[in-house]
Amino acid sequence: MGHVEPHVSVWRGVLPSALLAASAVLSACGGRVAAVPAAPLALSPREQLTRDLDSLLAAPAFANAHWGVLVVHPQSGDTLYARNADKLFVPASNQKLITGAVALAQLGPEFRIRSALVASGPVRNGVLSGDVVLIGRGDPSWSDAVQGDALLPLRELADSVRARGIRQITGRVVVATGHFAGPKVGFGWDYDDLEFAYGAPVDAVLLNEGIARIVVQGAAKAGDMPDVRVLPVSQAASVAVQLQPTRASVDSSAPFDVAWDDDLRAYVVRGSVTVGQSIAARVAMRDPARATAQALAQALASAGVTVDGGSQVDASRARLSGDTLAVLMSPPLADLLRYFEKPSQNQIGEQLLRVLGLEKTGVGHADSGLVVVRRQLAQWQVDSTRAVVRDGSGLSRHNFVSPRAITRVLDAMQRQPTFGIFRDALPTAGVDGTLASRMRNTTAQGNVSAKTGYVDRVRSLSGYVKTLNGETLLFSALANNWTTPVRDIERVQDFLAVRLASLRYVRPGDGARPAPAR
Repeated sequence: MGHVEPHVSVWRGVLPSALLAASAVLSACGGRVAAVPAAPLALSPREQLTRDLDSLLAAPAFANAHWGVLVVHPQSGDTLYARNADKLFVPASNQKLITGAVALAQLGPEFRIRSALVASGPVRNGVLSGDVVLIGRGDPSWSDAVQGDALLPLRELADSVRARGIRQITGRVVVATGHFAGPKVGFGWDYDDLEFAYGAPVDAVLLNEGIARIVVQGAAKAGDMPDVRVLPVSQAASVAVQLQPTRASVDSSAPFDVAWDDDLRAYVVRGSVTVGQSIAARVAMRDPARATAQALAQALASAGVTVDGGSQVDASRARLSGDTLAVLMSPPLADLLRYFEKPSQNQIGEQLLRVLGLEKTGVGHADSGLVVVRRQLAQWQVDSTRAVVRDGSGLSRHNFVSPRAITRVLDAMQRQPTFGIFRDALPTAGVDGTLASRMRNTTAQGNVSAKTGYVDRVRSLSGYVKTLNGETLLFSALANNWTTPVRDIERVQDFLAVRLASLRYVRPGDGARPAPAR
């Protein structure tokens, strides 16, 4: 996600002359514009808001941009500003607003995801005659981000096996992924995204959000080979090392690089590092369930339990009768949402989509989850002409959502007893998540709770803001298909949020004329 930094040149001479107020706010947000004449003082605050937004969105820099903006007061139904509010836009990670809202509405804040470790055979005299099978249902919390150490849950499972007096497993460590069916990535995800951490696949058992870290440590002296490790588990990704010996200094013409090689079926690490230098790259695990099986086997070995048959993944197994050796429960959904929305974590979104399908239809398939999402949207009066939903994270460019659809979801959640949980899971302007560095030192800081979204030529910001007199407004600002720098788009969205936080809201008929909708 982007952040606001000082950027002068693109704004000089770009903004219309009616924007003195916008200039001041944008300067506070990190951008600067040339001084412009003040607008007529006779305008009401909402008329001034309309004038300023119209002028911003009509700037020459945005001549090719597709903007959709909607600002509403949910209690009165008053529309403060609307532009293309019913047009469809690629929402990017604003899709996560929908996934999180539906998950909370359908599953409840206390919902937890259960994983079970089961013995496939009898246990006698410390020997399990058969396999030990880990049956997953989509828990996304076995990660460094949630647990502090992605391997901690697997160590707990191994300790439980040892505590049962088991010293030997004659069979295999099996990870059963049968509760999830279908593709392991979102519909329409670009092939080029799949090697990056944000494009990692998901499964019924998921280790570290499907992400591996390749760490290269330069040797202590020049001429020796660097050390390469793959974390959190050494077999999590196939790695082919093509590094040069550690150097006292590095030639800039030989940069460090990690990329997937289809021919080798491995990540290739190339380049140079200097003496004592440490470099890390985050990449997608190609098979997170297999990585989990290998990690569990290692955890068992560390706990003093020998496994005779190695490890494997079995996609056909979902239910197994046998002695349950251990059960792990995820954190409650209320907690998981914070790890989902604030950092905009794609894999949690894809897991939740499949969990919705599994829990509500009995089929852990993305398509089943989408059925649940569409039904809930219909109950919130968002029909299929206003929201085309194809994944749980927003990485797909086949999602299309209107600003009005987003504000209806925001409105529906505000009317739920779980609203505080939903709002608090969103990034907070100038404080945390993907908005930590935006809108600092403005009236929006600590006030605006909103979801960002970004893929190439798509930038989104939608959420909640309190006005100066304590009224909550809903807003959605979606931008597609521009050629200006992305920070220009962010500044417009930030300007909107700051202006709303600085507004004293007055209902129509109480001294202010409503802004016309368009």
